[in-house]
Amino acid sequence: MAADLWTALFIAILAAFTGYEVIGRVPVLLHTPLMSGSNFIHGIVLVGGIVALGIATDPLEKAVGFVAVVMGAMNVTGGYVVTERILAMFDRSKRKGGAK
Repeated sequence: MAADLWTALFIAILAAFTGYEVIGRVPVLLHTPLMSGSNFIHGIVLVGGIVALGIATDPLEKAVGFVAVVMGAMNVTGGYVVTERILAMFDRSKRKGGAK
């Protein structure tokens, strides 16, 4: 049991460090287009959380799984809202007095 906890903690820390390093090296101009792609990845993570919640047996596992699914759903929804707002800033047809 303790070994499983340490393995899970190690994987989480390694994933966080890798994500930080990868995102830190992305040029600023590519952040907006990559945001839509990352929303897809967050959707996969959300599905994984739903599957993990589905096989949970312990009440603690179910509680943690539920929180993970709720937070994952908020992350996906928020990502799409932010992407939509950013893309709306570049929409020429909705600008007032802009060139057509």
